[in-house]
Amino acid sequence: MNTLEETLGYRFQNPALLENALTHSSYANEHHAGHAQCNERLEFLGDSVLGMVVADYLFRSFDKMPEGDLTRIRASLVCEDNLVLVARAWKLGDYLKLGKGEAMCGGRERPSIQADAVEAVLAAVYLDGGIAQARKIIHHFILSDLSHLDQVGRDFKTSLQELIQRKSGQVLTYHLVGQSGPDHAKVFQMEVHLNGTCIGQGEGRSKKDAEQAAAKAALSKLQA
Repeated sequence: MNTLEETLGYRFQNPALLENALTHSSYANEHHAGHAQCNERLEFLGDSVLGMVVADYLFRSFDKMPEGDLTRIRASLVCEDNLVLVARAWKLGDYLKLGKGEAMCGGRERPSIQADAVEAVLAAVYLDGGIAQARKIIHHFILSDLSHLDQVGRDFKTSLQELIQRKSGQVLTYHLVGQSGPDHAKVFQMEVHLNGTCIGQGEGRSKKDAEQAAAKAALSKLQA
């Protein structure tokens, strides 16, 4: 726990809050700890804390940005994929308390469990040290680098469709060409074809993400 606290840059006054944040329901059920001892309630609170801090930051930092773009960017910053990256930076899987069955099935690497635990940890920090401490961690691990802001949450498939529609008779199709990894952490490979010719390839943890990655590659190629 001390190593995790060092990574977070925060020392808990009440370490039990951090332990609660890392306790999955499968562990609580196996040890008859009861629903209140797993991290689901903290996850609920952490989701709101994270959303509020991110929304506040975007609202204050981008005063000319319309509501629709703010919503799109916030959603991308707090989505499961992004929180999994945070969990990996924290090595959160090493600290999770899981039931034996969940652990044997790869629960420590399961994206939903990791993302939920990040939200629970943020809630624990909020309860232990207040909103200022939670905001500090969120800024450091989620809001510190927004150099890619113009790409965050962008719908590359729509952008690609709009680009090729400038010329009539163009047909875009997406094709799943491969997948790898265990069931709880699959990676999908996708190609996008223009009139039957591959113009972009991409991969992602879902078919939708892989299509977006392929569309992004195609856009870069066509706009070059």
